Amino acid sequence: MKQYLLSVHLVEGAPTPSDEEMQTMFRETARINDEMQAAGAWVFGGGLVSPDSATVVRIENGTTTMSDGPFAETKEHIAGFWIIKCADLDQALAWAEKCAAACGPIEVRPFDDLSEA
Repeated sequence: MKQYLLSVHLVEGAPTPSDEEMQTMFRETARINDEMQAAGAWVFGGGLVSPDSATVVRIENGTTTMSDGPFAETKEHIAGFWIIKCADLDQALAWAEKCAAACGPIEVRPFDDLSEA
């Protein structure tokens, strides 16, 4: 089975969901988590704190620097993610559709299986 990353995108400047909308998203996400676990697709998942909490670690010319904030300046940030195992991309996209219905845009990316190289 191949592993896929399903990442939840938070769009900067988009309207902030109400408390009621957030609670609905949390309930729906928990339901999907349970469904993934029951189906044996779940590997790991979690939400992330806002991008302004990030620290970027760089090494240039042997010197390590650490700076606050996200690495890339972008209007979309990863808000959370799942790592799932699926037979193929179609199955991963079916899970992503359920996740998108619960919490917004989802990016699907397969892991690079270096053992197949």
